[in-house]
Amino acid sequence: MNSSKKLFEKAKEIIPGGVNSPVRAFGSVEMDPIFIKKAKGSYIYDVEDNKYIDYISSWGPMIFGHGDEELNNVAIEALKYGISYGVPSAVEVEMAEIITDAYKGCEMVRMVNSGTEATMSAIRTARGYTKKDKIIKFEGCYHGHSDCLLVKSGSGTLTYNVTTSLGVPQDFVKNTIVCEFNNIKSVKDAIEQNKNEIACVIIEPVPGNMGVVIPDMDFMNDLRNITEENNILLIFDEVITGFRLSYGGAAKVFNIVPDMVCFGKIIGGGLPVGAYGGKKEIMSVVSPLGAVYQAGTLSGNPLAMSIGIAALKKLRNNPQIYDGLEKKAIKLEEGFNKNIEKTGINAKVVRYKSMLTIFFTEKSVNSYADVMNSDTKMYAKYFKGMLDSGILLPPSQFEVMFMNQALSDEDIDFTIESNLKVLSSI
Repeated sequence: MNSSKKLFEKAKEIIPGGVNSPVRAFGSVEMDPIFIKKAKGSYIYDVEDNKYIDYISSWGPMIFGHGDEELNNVAIEALKYGISYGVPSAVEVEMAEIITDAYKGCEMVRMVNSGTEATMSAIRTARGYTKKDKIIKFEGCYHGHSDCLLVKSGSGTLTYNVTTSLGVPQDFVKNTIVCEFNNIKSVKDAIEQNKNEIACVIIEPVPGNMGVVIPDMDFMNDLRNITEENNILLIFDEVITGFRLSYGGAAKVFNIVPDMVCFGKIIGGGLPVGAYGGKKEIMSVVSPLGAVYQAGTLSGNPLAMSIGIAALKKLRNNPQIYDGLEKKAIKLEEGFNKNIEKTGINAKVVRYKSMLTIFFTEKSVNSYADVMNSDTKMYAKYFKGMLDSGILLPPSQFEVMFMNQALSDEDIDFTIESNLKVLSSI
């Protein structure tokens, strides 16, 4: 069996950086990546057959754990009927029905193949519907790698024209405004400075790409009110949170109805999938009904739809799953906090529902600026220590631990014990 090291050396010759998504390179934790052979339940196994308790959960969608038998059986049955038709199928209609029934304000939905496609298409739709060009996003919120969203915020409240990737022309981001998460004044200022020019505001209702930052509810409610008052569409990017925080997503938890919503990950049961939707009036501008063009050969493919439908029905019919996930996260949070107090280390645990991050900082974490004060070198030491203990955490300080249903009390107890040992040693 090839070792992870050998595989990585080979991969670097034929894949950029040796990985198909940057965080997998483990660069943020200053080590080479491990290569995975298989996963089952709460465990993931590398090519050397080392076993780890998995807190990545494929970045969120593995709510039931890996290799759920019910979903596996659905996949096997679906394969018998084909994996791509290129023309409509009944499962696409069923999926749309489930999503529109579950998510308030999502009256029509279009399937795509990734979260990036979903956010890109939602923004294009918002611009087409409003006939305005500018958009607002928030620093620390990631919405995929489409050109107009690869924008970095500087030290000021509002920043224009600073891309975070080569290959993105300045003209592509000139209409993107970056505001501060949890700071409603930055949004008010942006709207005031760009009167009647802003098509939409897109936000991760609970950020999952700078670590967990808990949204201030006054900020979220004010954001809804301000966008309505100024005829600006509010887009919830629920690629991570949709159907993880609750069956109706963050919108249900917050009791806030956005104009548009983006989904991913969970609605395919872990297969490549995405979707964007919203009010019927807005979605009616999408081709072939309207003049906003978007298409995809594999969108709504029957394999992903079949597994996604099974996953969503399982969540719908077993609401206690959400309580169970949160209880696991609370147990972990409480255990980590006790260990932090015992060791006196500078760290903060931030949890929202079944999402959790340990930040190595002495300050409270309420914003992107707070996140950026974290000690990434300390996190790298912590990550390695936990990995050596048989626990796989996100290989970056700025990512999230996701609970899954397969995690046992023994798994969590062992994780808390390991956390104490590692915090004591770094």
